Amino acid sequence: MHDPDRAVREKAAEDWCRWEDAHVAVHPDSKPNTRYKDPRFRMAFARIVTHYWHHAAWLENGSLLREVGRLAGMPAVLIHGRIDLSSPIDIPWQLEQRWPGSQLVIVDNAGHGTAEPGMAAAVVAATDRFARREGANT
Repeated sequence: MHDPDRAVREKAAEDWCRWEDAHVAVHPDSKPNTRYKDPRFRMAFARIVTHYWHHAAWLENGSLLREVGRLAGMPAVLIHGRIDLSSPIDIPWQLEQRWPGSQLVIVDNAGHGTAEPGMAAAVVAATDRFARREGANT
């Protein structure tokens, strides 16, 4: 992604997005995500994702679970697809166990993306829940 040759960077971004599409395609009828057709999107997406991966999201190994108690009392809904191959369910499950005020919602027949069946509905339901709660506090 940092090669001085633009063609090399573009090919790397295209390859990254093709891999991204492949590993989140958990359903036999999965189609390539149309957002990857845009070369500007591909480049931005690949650069951001690889930058975060390279730096391990700036988190020390194990710090998320070790420090989650600092979020006690802060409500949260953790939404996870049951068949998400890129993010195993053990971490969100452990987070919910250690985070008072959080709720884990597991969406059946869904993988990693928000376009997966049921994921958008779970996000809207969580957002609506927080909006109702905030409305009651005003």
